[in-house]
Amino acid sequence: MKQDLSKLTPKELRALFHTNELVTPTAGLCPNYVQANLVMVEGKYGDDLVEFLKRNPKPCPIVEVIRGERPISRVVAPGSDISMDLPLYRVWRNGTLCEEVPDVSKLWKPDMVAALIGCSLSFETKLLEAGIRLAHYENHTVAPCYDTNIPCEPAGPFRGNYVVSMRPMPKELVARAVEITEAMPRVHGGPVHIGDPAAIGIKDLMKVDYGDPPVMRPDDVPVFWACGITPQAVVMTIKPEFAITHAPGYMFVSDVPVDTLVERRHASGT
Repeated sequence: MKQDLSKLTPKELRALFHTNELVTPTAGLCPNYVQANLVMVEGKYGDDLVEFLKRNPKPCPIVEVIRGERPISRVVAPGSDISMDLPLYRVWRNGTLCEEVPDVSKLWKPDMVAALIGCSLSFETKLLEAGIRLAHYENHTVAPCYDTNIPCEPAGPFRGNYVVSMRPMPKELVARAVEITEAMPRVHGGPVHIGDPAAIGIKDLMKVDYGDPPVMRPDDVPVFWACGITPQAVVMTIKPEFAITHAPGYMFVSDVPVDTLVERRHASGT
């Protein structure tokens, strides 16, 4: 019988990932809690990675930086081991994806640096509540993501371009989607582009670089948000000897309620 995941807390869900009992994309799971992307690098790259993330808060908003003997969260999921508590990881060597595995605990070294980065899955609950359909939810797929020509600000060896996620929607709902997501800058904020994909270097929406191809209706407009997969594109560009990331769509589920990230707008507009 298929397991009902709808009522699990983030801690209960992470426990299933921790023991490898469950490997599944996390879109729609624990919908009221913040999800995060992951990147881990060797110590010699750690400070430059953190500086790169700070210089590029749109695609790489920092949720937590983790160092130490074990990669244990102290802020967004106290006690959680982020080398075991995601459903699926990617292991990179010299910029090449070598494997996808559900546990990287044996690969962690005490001098490494890990960063949890805000994820757009965190604002999808708010879009759904506003009546904005999400095709990847309806079709049980991973949101389509693309490499772009939008440059990141470099830091040390770290350089590259934005990755974006795309959600198609009717034109009349775009303004509402912008309003909702602009109030959540810690999970990428508002879109970086709306409309013509070619303007940001995407030649064919059906040819995704990450995730699954979109399902679009005739009246849909493509809306693009900066994406926390960006560090994976950077890894492929700069080719460090070793790095670990999440697998796209298989995120870290934190204990932080999504509502705590919504910036309230005062009547004055400030």
